[in-house]
Amino acid sequence: MGKFVVKEVPSGVKFDLKAGNGEVIATSEVYTTEAACMNGIESVKKNAPVAGVEDQTVEEVVAVKNPKFEVYQDKAGEFRFRLKATNGQVIATGEGYKAKASCLNGVESVKKNAVDAPIEKK
Repeated sequence: MGKFVVKEVPSGVKFDLKAGNGEVIATSEVYTTEAACMNGIESVKKNAPVAGVEDQTVEEVVAVKNPKFEVYQDKAGEFRFRLKATNGQVIATGEGYKAKASCLNGVESVKKNAVDAPIEKK
């Protein structure tokens, strides 16, 4: 089972969602307060399981309503995803993957792990 790890960073508070094997599968922005970070976690728990996937790496992008995972390629050519809440705000991002299939596995892992992941504070 995955878990959310909340930690303080020099500019605020952020969370990582880790899979059962300890790998980080999604990261948040930096929040100014712990309360805002906790709201971000709740938003991921609520939105991830119901979010569709919008593949922006294909020629004919089929738009998906929020909440959604956007799969895209970065400047280095790696595949990444970002989870957008119903209001369109980015609430979590994934790491860079060499293969699109691995990126999509990351999306599925977030969907599966976020729902009942406990929260651990560092």
